[in-house]
Amino acid sequence: MHVLVTGATGYLGGRLVPRLIVAGHTVRVLVRNPRKLRDVPWRNDVETVVGDLTDAETLTAAVADIDALYYLVHAMGAKGDFEKTEKVSARNVATAAKSAGVERIVYLGGLHPEGEVEELSRHLRSRAEVGRILMDSGVPTIAFNAGVVIGSGSASFEMIRHLTEVLPYMPAPKWVRNFIQPIAVRDVLYYLVSALELKKDLNRSFDIGGPDVLRYGQMMNGYALEAGLHQRPIASLPVLTPWLASQWVNLVTPIPRLLAVPIIESLQFDCVVRDKSVSDFIPEPEGGLTGYRTSVRLALVKMSDGEVETSWQDATVAGAPSDPIPSDPEWTGHTVYTDLRERHTPASPAALWAVVEGIGGENGWYSFPLAWALRGWLDKLVGGVGLRRGRRHPSTLNTGDALDFWRVESIDRGRSLRLRAEMKLPGRAWLELTVSESGDGGSRYRQRAVFFPSGLGGRLYWLAILPFHGAIFSGMVNRIVAAAEAGKSD
Repeated sequence: MHVLVTGATGYLGGRLVPRLIVAGHTVRVLVRNPRKLRDVPWRNDVETVVGDLTDAETLTAAVADIDALYYLVHAMGAKGDFEKTEKVSARNVATAAKSAGVERIVYLGGLHPEGEVEELSRHLRSRAEVGRILMDSGVPTIAFNAGVVIGSGSASFEMIRHLTEVLPYMPAPKWVRNFIQPIAVRDVLYYLVSALELKKDLNRSFDIGGPDVLRYGQMMNGYALEAGLHQRPIASLPVLTPWLASQWVNLVTPIPRLLAVPIIESLQFDCVVRDKSVSDFIPEPEGGLTGYRTSVRLALVKMSDGEVETSWQDATVAGAPSDPIPSDPEWTGHTVYTDLRERHTPASPAALWAVVEGIGGENGWYSFPLAWALRGWLDKLVGGVGLRRGRRHPSTLNTGDALDFWRVESIDRGRSLRLRAEMKLPGRAWLELTVSESGDGGSRYRQRAVFFPSGLGGRLYWLAILPFHGAIFSGMVNRIVAAAEAGKSD
């Protein structure tokens, strides 16, 4: 089939695309920023169309000659009226798909309890409403309602992992006693691919979940057992509201507050599979559905081997700057602050680049770890992403990867790495690290920080941190070069 995937740069979409290709389908992807596909391994095997679900005019080319459409976009973690945004997007897609004669829409929503939609959290209510809009579109739609998705890099898994690893004792909201039916990411992908084999006129929703029904506290202790940790005592406290709990999650895990809120809101109810009819239409995968502890074990192996295929970190951070760095000629007439440092080293360009590409995460930033940690905590306190997102692979970076509180804007492997700041700032900031051959067998390291201040606050911010830059940035240069000369990146 000729298939369009929306959300191809997201956690599930990025895993679905290669599986559709392997299944023999021709795949087109709709993206707002094609730069994010630059380093994905399947980029040359798909057709790319630039567009935005909120802009109906951009969808005409995207849906032309398409047999089936995957709707894997949601505004979880977005600011403002995300419910309105999701409705507009769903209606635009529904109208475009109907006009183009699309034969099938496949949508992934979330498990929710029975009852009136209005009683649900904003997040679950919006996901349910999107499913309704698509099923009422006139295009046969399969709407899957999935439980908590467990897999390497999923936001739900990362929240469980960090809460369990960081806290020896867990004071928790009363929702830790609610029943949840998690599902392994591999099983979600199995259902999504299998939906294309259903009869064309089928228009309905299906609940999907794994074989285990657990309390959230049991999920945390199940993770502890698989990770070789002691089980955690958990105290259910009725005073922790979803908002307060999200602040707690924001501080002790890499999950930012805007993303933690909808996840926690969705845990306020028992979310289990009630309609089990999906097995009448799609048989279980060979070997059966994956149990919770097995899915945790598989995720830990992927993380240990550095084979995390996609991550929640791949999603665009709400409110973070996304424009690329302006070229130097465009700076004319604008206030721009820079910090430029260069250093020659007898280390080879290859040795120096290995240190540059391995920066961040467990390796750190090669200067004043306490200062970097403090900046990360301050960012988390104001609702930013903080420094604990780490990196997906221990030694390799790709365009679009999250790197602590930076985002890889561009990478010319062996030569240059440009990072765009995603921490809360009164302006826009970039950090460029460049390696070049010096002609004598050695190399030259060039490091440039660029800051475009926003108003007076931005200018005062730069002046306030200026005394620290001398120590931090010079320390980075010296220790990165020293690491290269020592032939190691830690």
